Amino acid sequence: MKTAAQRVEAADTIELVPQVLHLTKILVPTDFSDTSKNAIRYALRFAEQFGCGIALLYVVEPATPIIGAPLGVETFTDKDEFSIAERDLAVLAAEAHTNGAQSVHSFVRMGHAPNEITKAARDLDIDLIIISTHGYTSWRHLCIGSTAERVVRTAPCPVLVVREKEHEFI
Repeated sequence: MKTAAQRVEAADTIELVPQVLHLTKILVPTDFSDTSKNAIRYALRFAEQFGCGIALLYVVEPATPIIGAPLGVETFTDKDEFSIAERDLAVLAAEAHTNGAQSVHSFVRMGHAPNEITKAARDLDIDLIIISTHGYTSWRHLCIGSTAERVVRTAPCPVLVVREKEHEFI
């Protein structure tokens, strides 16, 4: 059991945290997976604690033509994915706003995901990126790569990585 002095000291420490961290904007890249929705929940808690805004981002990676695809088959285009992503992000933003976030904006960009995430962080003057990772290892990591890892290496601000198999803090 804590003494009165320990409780006061702990309260003083909690009050110092917002003075040390001055968060105004958090960027949350999403791929609409459950893991990235978990990152959004983390962002909501940070936004609640620090009174900051959230920017949701989805990156449409340009489609590569499939060699040997039958002619006349209508393919799913980048434009289609862009429109669907805008709609789905608007739904996520509305849910985040309903869950207490004061300011939630959503953006869709086209390009290579790690590059677009770091560019968005610079363009929007982001203070913190909260990104999820699926935690692939070995051959899957080599084949798929890690967007989160690349963002951590190139981001202009701190990055909080939310792992798929992590216990809940929120």
